[in-house]
Amino acid sequence: MSAKSKKPSPAPDAGVDVKHPAHLFGVNVFSLRTMRAYLSEPAYESLAATICEGRSLASGIADEVAEAMKTWAIAKGATHFTHWFQPLTGATAEKHESFIVPDRQGGAILQFSGKELIKGEPDASSFPSGGLRATFEARGYTAWDPTSPAFVKEGANGATLCIPTAFFAYHGEALDQKTPLLRSLEALSRQVCRLGELFGLECPGKRAFAELGWEQEYFLVDREFYNRRLDLLQTGRTLFGTRPAKHQQMGDHYFGAIRSRVLAFMEDLDRELWKLGVPAKMRHNEACPAQFEIAAVYEELNLAVDHNMVAMQALRETAAAHGFVCLLHEKPFAGVNGSGKHNNWNIVGPDGRNWLTPGENPHENAKFLTLICALMKAIDTRAGILRASVATAGNDHRLGAHEAPPAILSIFLGDQLSDVIEQIANGGAKTARAGGTLHVGVSSLPPLPRDATDRNRTSPFAFTGNKFEFRAVGSNQSCAGPNAVLNTIVAEALDDICTRLETALAAGKPFNESLETILRDLVNRHGRILFNGDNYTAEWHAEAERRGLANVRTTPEALGAFLDPDVTAMFEKYNVLSERELKSRYEVYRQEYEGLVAIEAGCAVRMARTMIVPAAIEYQSGLAAAINSVDSVGHGCQMHAVKELLSRVCADNERVLLAVDRLETARKQGETAAMRAATADLRSAVDALEELVPHDLWPLPSYAEMMFMM
Repeated sequence: MSAKSKKPSPAPDAGVDVKHPAHLFGVNVFSLRTMRAYLSEPAYESLAATICEGRSLASGIADEVAEAMKTWAIAKGATHFTHWFQPLTGATAEKHESFIVPDRQGGAILQFSGKELIKGEPDASSFPSGGLRATFEARGYTAWDPTSPAFVKEGANGATLCIPTAFFAYHGEALDQKTPLLRSLEALSRQVCRLGELFGLECPGKRAFAELGWEQEYFLVDREFYNRRLDLLQTGRTLFGTRPAKHQQMGDHYFGAIRSRVLAFMEDLDRELWKLGVPAKMRHNEACPAQFEIAAVYEELNLAVDHNMVAMQALRETAAAHGFVCLLHEKPFAGVNGSGKHNNWNIVGPDGRNWLTPGENPHENAKFLTLICALMKAIDTRAGILRASVATAGNDHRLGAHEAPPAILSIFLGDQLSDVIEQIANGGAKTARAGGTLHVGVSSLPPLPRDATDRNRTSPFAFTGNKFEFRAVGSNQSCAGPNAVLNTIVAEALDDICTRLETALAAGKPFNESLETILRDLVNRHGRILFNGDNYTAEWHAEAERRGLANVRTTPEALGAFLDPDVTAMFEKYNVLSERELKSRYEVYRQEYEGLVAIEAGCAVRMARTMIVPAAIEYQSGLAAAINSVDSVGHGCQMHAVKELLSRVCADNERVLLAVDRLETARKQGETAAMRAATADLRSAVDALEELVPHDLWPLPSYAEMMFMM
């Protein structure tokens, strides 16, 4: 049966509750299940093989898939389609085109071709490229990613078919986040399958992949307060503001009962996400008042990244519908918790099993320990580029604060698994600490504890039972960049292990003995990266320095890793990023950082001059008038305290004006570090004034109002 003769799937039975999550889930997604009803069997099987098995897309099915996708989307109310992509702005991008084509007879037909599905040509001139293309070279291309399903996004008066795509320049260079991620997944798959073959698995034609479970933190503020804060409007964070007497210190907001207005927002958000196929699973109050979290079920990494980008947009749009504004900045409020995006990552081998789960037999546990050692090597050797992957202006305010991991990268394994690793380093003891154990079986490896590790919230890279949680990713970031780096550095480490194993086996050495030798060497070389204690303490910072672990505190320091020749050689070896593409990302991220700092400086100057200083002067005038009035009456009223208050207000206002002048000088000179320091100094002066000026005169909503009034 041809695609044109297919009919849309019948509507649910009248007795079915279509609002139930099970019936809502994926209704706006052109999923494999949906495709079967719209495609011929050969086309369906071909596309399913591409999606599920990583096979190349068969030629000749594009027109049929496009026609089916159009028919399905129109039934959902779609009038337009767009190639949905992720440029280096950190957001998503889309150019809508209608299905309508004039029929030359005064009417129109609805048309969508395979060519339009597979390839688009949006204007690329204004997207950041870091020198990959000149401004006058506007040509850029989008290419369909069939592994991430198309979806329909509903609007107020219609709907749009969104087709996930990669975005690249005229000569093929990646201009987006997706392309390097897909390349890194291929590199990781090759090395995991190679290791699988060494362990005796049948891997030809099969693939391995990474999974991601993301946890998204965010703040909600009432739109009325947001509209009165120029800093939130322009920078996403409060440039001024004093912490209220009560904030998060009582711990009563964390996992507390969710307020009815917020719960209504969360309920609508879940339903919107479920319709788009995003497996939103968990929601709760976070540590700081007005802070919340949503988390999703694990999915293949590329799809999970797309779903997180969908979720961030849905957070903003759903919040607006409820009179809120969703803040995704890493540190919207000073002095309290900021927001991260916990990146839970694991590897699924060609056997379909999670290789970061301790297994049921010695063979599986040997693979598990091999991956643990590969990760130790990867994080220790490539800490610089992994740190650079989470380096942003917003994250600089968060990393190292009391609620986020420090900029020193280390791995938490838990006491029992660390004990096993230590025994490997010392020659292969065969005991384990109390707790459930699994025998590894390789002659010198000890029994392996199962489910015997606590979580370490201070660690940037923590093993949590069957995955690693990379906690340094910022809430406003795409997960694509950090995961592309993580996939690549693990692929490199596995490449080294496989090469050494293959060399040893070719020389006639036994597998078990060779593996033990390699793992022991890796543990001894890279054991310094392991730390199970409190990453926040000064003692750990001193210990990390003694071990030779870098503490890269700021984005400008971190971004230099993109220009490291050794890093370039690695990315080129695994065909993830070329030297030009790496340099382009350095330029884009550097310019983004400098631009954001300059915007914050300009906003702070304007707010101080036009809002803060006038309010302080009005209060000064009122105090002075009161003093003069009382002094004119006499009767021995000295008003010493009021005069002291006036003196403090005058001094602090003068301090604000001087700080504004210093910040203006730094802006004119274009000194980014000086601007950042001067902005912080101005904040200190303004916040001191906020403690003195009456609430009814202060021009900005307070932290207490924004955090508690919703």
